Amino acid sequence: MNALQGGAEIAPPLPISIFVITKNEARRLPRTLEAVRGLASQVVVVDSGSTDGTQDVALRFGAELIETHWRGYGPQKRFAEEQCRHRWALNLDADEECTPELTAEIRALFSAGEPPLDGYGFPIVEILPGETAPSFLGHSLAPVRLYRLDKGRYADKAVHDRVEFGRGAKTGRLRGIVLHHSIESLSQSVEKLNRYSDQQIADMVAHDRKIPALRIWIEFPVAFFRAYVLRRHFLRGKFGLIASINYAFFRFMRIAKAIEARLRTDR
Repeated sequence: MNALQGGAEIAPPLPISIFVITKNEARRLPRTLEAVRGLASQVVVVDSGSTDGTQDVALRFGAELIETHWRGYGPQKRFAEEQCRHRWALNLDADEECTPELTAEIRALFSAGEPPLDGYGFPIVEILPGETAPSFLGHSLAPVRLYRLDKGRYADKAVHDRVEFGRGAKTGRLRGIVLHHSIESLSQSVEKLNRYSDQQIADMVAHDRKIPALRIWIEFPVAFFRAYVLRRHFLRGKFGLIASINYAFFRFMRIAKAIEARLRTDR
């Protein structure tokens, strides 16, 4: 029987595990955990050396805190999967916020027991600084984030966090969205993109992958066009322009660092 609080029914937590990987996310993690409070019977936060009190935030929200070293995006999420005690898992990043519509849809999905498919994606929509709601016609991605752990696992790749399924697995898509608060500040965004591009280059060198040097001439304008026009950042005012330039510069620096790494290995 559901508990009652103030005359309203409180739905019991679902038999799923939510997991989040973190490092220095004390400011954004509360929003992530608050949005899914009471949704799952297990919430796991895997932290890799935070120094800003992220661990205290996780414990305050009743999450199971596991502290470990950084393995890379895919391996870190695989480690987090291993801490889940339920067959179904929901992965969120520390800068993401489930909307009430999505949590209600997930509850409805489990209302009759086991969901019919093996995994579900849902739109993840970027929220730029100054925005309180998704932009009209804003760009979104819909990766699978809710899935059966006996059917799919995160790829064991340092710079690619994507769920891979075995043969015959069936996936679907939910309509509710997740808000992605990816840019906390421009300084934080540049630092994050710089760190991520370093990890990409390290992975490329380790696997002997090469990028044609010709791309150094075209990467910036092509990436800017993709962000500003195709992803419709032109609808988002001044910060849409700033975000597009930031994205294009990150893509350019990725190529530049690849060329630099090749010069070093050719010596």
